Amino acid sequence: MAYEELKQRQSKVWGTGPYQRITDTLQDIHELTIDRLGPRADQAWLDLACGTGAVAERAAALGAAVTGIDLAPALIDTARERAAELDLDIDYRVGDCERLELEDGSFDVISSTVGIMFAPDHEAVARELARVLRPGGRLALANWTPTSGIADLFKLMAPFQPTPAPSTPFDWGDEAIVTDLLGDTFTLTFQRHDSPIELPSGEAYWELFSSSYGPTKTLADGLGARREELHRSWVDFFDANHRTNGRITHSREYLLVLGERA
Repeated sequence: MAYEELKQRQSKVWGTGPYQRITDTLQDIHELTIDRLGPRADQAWLDLACGTGAVAERAAALGAAVTGIDLAPALIDTARERAAELDLDIDYRVGDCERLELEDGSFDVISSTVGIMFAPDHEAVARELARVLRPGGRLALANWTPTSGIADLFKLMAPFQPTPAPSTPFDWGDEAIVTDLLGDTFTLTFQRHDSPIELPSGEAYWELFSSSYGPTKTLADGLGARREELHRSWVDFFDANHRTNGRITHSREYLLVLGERA
């Protein structure tokens, strides 16, 4: 599958369910990203692959002038609704982080939490990060690692996928690869963290992701008679491997990439 074809699918896939339910399980990542970047009133802040706006909202509430961009129109619609409810002035736009319609050096800060990693052309994303961030500007990117619990989910779904993806999002959780992508234009530091999710059962995990996580919901909804096979594989995997004290505890390791633009 070519990059452009995949992005056309992604623009719909990520908005197929109530993604805010997934966002709510990531609050620790959002808070850490905000803590590391320290929003201020004099900052022009870009939140890429912003989803329903969790980081953008926090940065705007602390005074930053925030632009949020996501490929999925449905997620931007939700983000705009939330900003209106919270009385926050955030410039939300539908856009492609591989080809940003933004001026060179127009931002002081860039953030992305488990977002840009899903854009298929990693080199194009890296070029855009360097282009739109001013010299001396800072970025924070939280990305699932190749050995994370989320990587395990994608391995679980892989046998049910019609075609392999043209690239792996988990490259953004590999320090060596990120250094190759960004090291020429950014001074980088790396931190590893865990964002565990706890649920009552494998069945509860399936309900959450098959209803609200775009890639899982889209896959399950298109499987026809094989949907139940994926369902049983999912539940059995978590009940067998991640049950502790009667509940599912699933480790989700991520790499926090902190950078300063040269």
